[in-house]
Amino acid sequence: MAKGYWVSVYPVISDPEELAAYNKLAGPAVRAGGGRVLSNFGRVVAHEAGIAERVVLIEFDSFEQAVRAYESEAYQKALSALPDGFRRDFRVVEGID
Repeated sequence: MAKGYWVSVYPVISDPEELAAYNKLAGPAVRAGGGRVLSNFGRVVAHEAGIAERVVLIEFDSFEQAVRAYESEAYQKALSALPDGFRRDFRVVEGID
């Protein structure tokens, strides 16, 4: 079975402290959904039109598990804690079997 991944790119984070409420809720929600953080706050070398800001990569045992974790009540609560006007590029991606 192919793994599932959450891939998030944050174009600009002007005030990281604004994310504190989201981070407090998102971490436990991700772990409860079976997610494992593979990259967070790591170094980035961007090419072409890439964004060199924060990139987060989270692995799940399956694509379906990744989708369920995103749709979970706990993660939806975390999303509601994101600051107004906050932007990110977020995707759930299926890995290669």
